[in-house]
Amino acid sequence: MGELNSTKPRLTPQEVPQFSQYAARSLNAMALQSGTSVQDLIERFQKEPVTREAMRSRLEKIDDPEMLDMVMRQLRREVMTTLIVRDLTAHADFHEVVGTVTALAEETVSAAVRVHSRKLAQRFGVPVGVSGEPQDLLVVGMGKLGGEELNVSSDIDLVFVYDEGGETQAIGEFASARRQVTNHEFFDRLARRVIASINEIDGTGFVFRVDMRLRPFGDSGPLVISSAMLEEYLYSEGRDWERFAWLKGRVVNRSVFAGEENFAQAVRNLSSLVRPFVFRKYVDFGAISALAKIHEMIRAETARKEAVKDRGTNIKLGSGGIREIEFICQTFQIIRGGREAELRGKTTGPMLAACAASGCIDEQTAERLNRNYVFLRNLEHCLQYVDDKQTQVLPKDDAERARVAKMMGMTLAELDAEVAEIRAFVTTTFDGVFHTKAPTDRVSNWPVGWSTGDPALESELTDALADIGFIEANKLAGRILKMMRSRYLNARTQQTREQLARFVPKVAQKAAGWARLRESCVSADEVMERYLTILEMVLGRATYIALLNQYPDAAERVGRMLAVSRWAADYIAAHPLVLDELVDARNRVIDDYTPVDRSRWLEELRAQMRSADGDRERQLNHLRDAHHSALFQLLTADLEGRLTVERLADHLSALADAVLAVVIELAWDSIATRHREYPKFAVIGYGKLGGKELGYASDLDLIFLYDDDAPESESNYVKLVKRMLSWLTLQTSSGILFDVDMRLRPNGQDGLIASNIEMFRKYQRNADGHGAWPWEHQALTRARFCAGDPQVGQQFEDERRYILTLERDAAQVAKDVIEMRGKMLDGHPNRTDLFDVKHDRGGMVDLEFIVQYLVLAKSSVFPELVNNFGTIHLTEMAARLGLLDEATAEQAVKAYRHYRNIQREIRLAHGEDVRCRVDPESVADERRAVLKLWQDVFGTDAPQP
Repeated sequence: MGELNSTKPRLTPQEVPQFSQYAARSLNAMALQSGTSVQDLIERFQKEPVTREAMRSRLEKIDDPEMLDMVMRQLRREVMTTLIVRDLTAHADFHEVVGTVTALAEETVSAAVRVHSRKLAQRFGVPVGVSGEPQDLLVVGMGKLGGEELNVSSDIDLVFVYDEGGETQAIGEFASARRQVTNHEFFDRLARRVIASINEIDGTGFVFRVDMRLRPFGDSGPLVISSAMLEEYLYSEGRDWERFAWLKGRVVNRSVFAGEENFAQAVRNLSSLVRPFVFRKYVDFGAISALAKIHEMIRAETARKEAVKDRGTNIKLGSGGIREIEFICQTFQIIRGGREAELRGKTTGPMLAACAASGCIDEQTAERLNRNYVFLRNLEHCLQYVDDKQTQVLPKDDAERARVAKMMGMTLAELDAEVAEIRAFVTTTFDGVFHTKAPTDRVSNWPVGWSTGDPALESELTDALADIGFIEANKLAGRILKMMRSRYLNARTQQTREQLARFVPKVAQKAAGWARLRESCVSADEVMERYLTILEMVLGRATYIALLNQYPDAAERVGRMLAVSRWAADYIAAHPLVLDELVDARNRVIDDYTPVDRSRWLEELRAQMRSADGDRERQLNHLRDAHHSALFQLLTADLEGRLTVERLADHLSALADAVLAVVIELAWDSIATRHREYPKFAVIGYGKLGGKELGYASDLDLIFLYDDDAPESESNYVKLVKRMLSWLTLQTSSGILFDVDMRLRPNGQDGLIASNIEMFRKYQRNADGHGAWPWEHQALTRARFCAGDPQVGQQFEDERRYILTLERDAAQVAKDVIEMRGKMLDGHPNRTDLFDVKHDRGGMVDLEFIVQYLVLAKSSVFPELVNNFGTIHLTEMAARLGLLDEATAEQAVKAYRHYRNIQREIRLAHGEDVRCRVDPESVADERRAVLKLWQDVFGTDAPQP
């Protein structure tokens, strides 16, 4: 079995470069730089370990960030090469290797914190807490760094914490600092610089790969967090696996500003905060259950990874591997460490001994696990020595494995036998510690074992689904079983599989009831298919399966939505994050009486944007997620009958305005050449956005105006528009925001993407004969200021009013409108026997054109018509002004409302791309009403399709 400190000969010094490509490259590079031979370097490295003191001496006198980056990377190359030479020639043992790599991480992190802290302090001053004492960043090393057992190609898992809030002050040697910032901002800037200094790759490589995912809220959380914020998170949001993560956590850097005593106190404060979270006073069944579930997650991950074709044995994550030994140890620490302080250590070997001393496992087992652990870690190092890659996979190829055996000082047969024996022992021990039960998937007459996805059970599951009433039971059975054996599900915890196994039969039982809803036009089979689509999309996000199980009302609401709306089904599948909204009581209060006010939403979103300052991808995703959630709140209110079509459009339009406002701010802030703090710039919406008749998936028809005489204004505002378009339309992991159409800008596709307001005036007034066409003034009737500088927006509104209230020849306007209506008919031909409620004669466009004609022809006498109140209200206003017969107008408005409801129902039920066409007889009265109003206004039935 594996020896703890084997001095068994492995390789000769001359063989080392032949077995390690990384060592060969590094030795050649260092020999070239130093002017010495590779052999001399090997001999020196073999004799002389790199000590912590030597590392510190190399780094402590450097104050320049660029110089530090270069020296740290050179140091890392020298340290790693030394370790490879010493380890493979049996001059270093396991403890020297992990101790040296850990020391390298601590010294480089400390140096980066020191240099960049001082650099920032020259600009901002020293961070000072509410206590009046200088503050330092506390860099918490997690995982193997926290356990002081880093391997040679480890990532370093870091969490950045600071003790007290406050602001920077210009004190001491930094008295010349000119700008004050909060401690949070200072440490956030510092953390980003430290990460870049250590993580980024240059010609010499990197120092360490940095992983920040263990911080509170993971990738979506702030980069740095105060002790108070950390405490609140751990005790209100902390999950069971985070107890295991923080078990290893320890501060790995040194003081810069605070002084040794204050820094030590801050470290103690942090330790006191974390300890009760990790080590509970009493062991409870909930904790034991949670530990068992984490065990199941590991086994699921193991099974998935080892099932991959042509992959070797994963000695870390595989069954009987490194992870399972660590987990045995950590489990006993978590269970009993609250009452037994000796179990609160962070290093695996000593803690295995402590577990034996406390009676958790017998002494012989602990000693054997320790030997096995060191052997597997040594083997892991050999795999990583080859090319400095973070791998733990022992290759299947015999020749490759024989080279690894040689590096271990073994034959291939000896290595294979040793690994097999170790894995068998560790697996047996692991299974003896965790007594787990098979998932209970017995539901009604569903076959035993169906939750494993066994294809052999398809016939029995088909019968069970047919008994419920599904028509295509065989198709559904195959899909369910395929989902249950999905690799995504295999990568989740056993708890996730159990939750899914409980949930799918519930959906099957209720699908028929949802399909019988009055609003539904689909079968139970289709409802089940839609629900399965969503479940398939969230297999990798176990939290949503748990949510649907935990909140039956939410699951019920999803089922009802899927039964009545294909668009809703597609939207949830694309953006499963919105399911959170179903357990948020706030979305229930949205109805026709809810104010159309996005100010609070904007405030919360801006706070999110600030928390991700400097991380554009996170900001883009925050923005999309917030928009998707807000839209979903409106969708649920709509489907539950709490919003009229008009009020829904008002809310959707206001939401788009708010998004545009945030995008302007963020895009402008990202332009390095910006010449003023706030842009004198406005976004103008046309079409559905301009008329406040936006739908769920409507494009945005936009133009962009500015009023700025600065020489660089045109260049900067063009940059702003391009950046905005990218932010709005870019596909990220959270989707897109809107598609944007800019063809209505002055001169159309040939025009500037950002127009000076004065140029816009000249174009609209057609001062030179090359300006706006009549149809562009017609489009202006449905335009409004949406976002940006209110003064520029008001200038647009003033110009719009001026243009629309010009006295015009009514006959010529009528001719132009009729001609444009004919062009629209030609552009949207309908060769079916069905009636297109939007584009056909007697449909929505006819009434919209009537209103646009009245605005252009009559606003010089009735200026109130220029108010952008939408088609319905302007039609009613025109009737009150005597421009339309009130009875005819009333019938046309009813028809228009009916058309919009038909359009809404068809698109929700069948998707946004479906043409809204119905049996002509079903809307005969509505069509006659609109055509009569057209005849009354224009005196003709033209144009004809």
